[in-house]
Amino acid sequence: MDVWSENFLLASVFWSGVAGGYMLYGKKQKSWIPFTGGAVMMGASFFMPALTMSLVCILAMVGVWWFLKQGY
Repeated sequence: MDVWSENFLLASVFWSGVAGGYMLYGKKQKSWIPFTGGAVMMGASFFMPALTMSLVCILAMVGVWWFLKQGY
């Protein structure tokens, strides 16, 4: 696996940007759910290949939505 491939770099920049937004939102709203989801996405954007990273980040976004919908 070439970790510096174009797909990895593009996915990493995109998902870490989304993760940063989640973390800032969670911090400003004092909500640990979006902050934790952003941290998971940020970790995935550094350590996983592009396809796996995208799947984990999408699952994290769905998880954040589900937990917030449940009222946690």
